[in-house]
Amino acid sequence: MKKTKKYFKNFILFVALIVLTFYIILKDRDVTQIFSILSNVDKKFIVFAVLCMFVYIFCEAINIGRTLKVLNEKSSFFRNVKYALIGFFFSSITPAASGGQPMQIYYMYKDRISIANSTLALLINLACVQIVTITMAFVSLAFNYKYLNDFLIGFFVIGIILNLSALVLWLIFIFSKRMTKGLINFTVKILKLFKIKNIEGKQEKLEKELNVYQNSAKYIKSNKILILKNLLTCYFQYIVYFSISYLVYCSFGLSEHNIFEILTLQSVLYATVSGIPSPGAVGVSEGGYIAIFSAVFPETIINRSNVINKRCEFLFICSN
Repeated sequence: MKKTKKYFKNFILFVALIVLTFYIILKDRDVTQIFSILSNVDKKFIVFAVLCMFVYIFCEAINIGRTLKVLNEKSSFFRNVKYALIGFFFSSITPAASGGQPMQIYYMYKDRISIANSTLALLINLACVQIVTITMAFVSLAFNYKYLNDFLIGFFVIGIILNLSALVLWLIFIFSKRMTKGLINFTVKILKLFKIKNIEGKQEKLEKELNVYQNSAKYIKSNKILILKNLLTCYFQYIVYFSISYLVYCSFGLSEHNIFEILTLQSVLYATVSGIPSPGAVGVSEGGYIAIFSAVFPETIINRSNVINKRCEFLFICSN
């Protein structure tokens, strides 16, 4: 019940941030004009954009299922899609996307998948995502530095630091038994301070799971092809995902900028906002999009006035 209440509160916060974001962005805009513009866009590009979202979800499911299969866990493609959607949803309503993986592990456990193996599968996927996010962001920054002001560069640095920290943490969890065991011991000490009952029993269970986990991790180490396949799938997944902005751009009949320019801009934006600890990075994503893509879309579509830019900065600060 406590967890349900917590997720409900986060969901309410998530909705409130969405409402606040669109109120600030649309306050001085003619909403009827926006709907008029939307009615005139090329619908086929919107359809392609929706299909890209499906590809993005399916790639996530493929990576999860591939690792589970290597770890001798039974899981169908549709179940893997379910796990992917659960992860996306709970990541969106919890700060710093902290609720996605625990809920995925919970539902995998309900489907009789070992906690150790589900945790390892998700950590490998997360590590691949961090590698893809960081490498694509650095490559993209080299081509798009001119589009970023000092404010956005500051947030880009923060985003990269947070993503790098997460990557190091995931790699420690995957490959270092000593450090993982140390983390378990540290967690047990903290729990003892709060006088949690049956700490020894909980510690014994955690250590048993850790043994299974480390045996699986050793198997993964000898299966480098799996990591390579997951990385390649992940690169494809995020290229498709970042291409959605280009499809939206094309739907307005615009052609001044090519797919490479817009895809790399989206990559920089994603690296900038993905580590921000607000539910689903609501506010910061929309504000960042306007700040970065105001140089790409005409002013009739994205308002480039200083007032809007100040509001974008306000959204960044509030979300942080």
